[in-house]
Amino acid sequence: MPYGEHSNAEERPKVIRFLINLVLVVVVVLVLQFLLREFVFQAYNVPSGSMETTIQTDDMIFSEKVSYYFSAPKQGDIITFEDPETPGRTLVKRIIAVGGQSVNLQDGRVVIDGVPLDESYTNGKPSNPLPGTTITYPYVVPEGYVWVMGDNRTNSSDSRAFGAIKVSSITGKACVCYWPIDHIGLLN
Repeated sequence: MPYGEHSNAEERPKVIRFLINLVLVVVVVLVLQFLLREFVFQAYNVPSGSMETTIQTDDMIFSEKVSYYFSAPKQGDIITFEDPETPGRTLVKRIIAVGGQSVNLQDGRVVIDGVPLDESYTNGKPSNPLPGTTITYPYVVPEGYVWVMGDNRTNSSDSRAFGAIKVSSITGKACVCYWPIDHIGLLN
């Protein structure tokens, strides 16, 4: 065979090996992406202003899932969860009370077990019952449930509308805003 010429027979195994390796790399990447999204963290776009000023409309956040493998959700956590009213939709709110605690709304303030909450994240917006709901106060959160509210109390459909949510519906703990650049930071 003259110098510089390669036979098709020699090239074919190289091409086949390359394609097999490429397929394996793609499969491994897809499996890892699935496992990370299902068990470690997930990205979300926040489409509404119900958590303003903590999280702005159109912010991109990460919700991590590892924390709740080792501890129960607690008061003050910002969580992502399955919307109890719209299947397939994920909401982001703050846990205000956990199972066994009593929630009351008095004079525009949230009162847990008789103690008013110090909620600087609401920027002084009142926490009043939502009109047209059947929830009565004080409300005792059942075990295995949490009471959630948006930080933007005058613009949030939350437990005041749909009641406490099941802990099993929580998809993660919102931990970081990663977009836009000027909003990057930890969430608390």
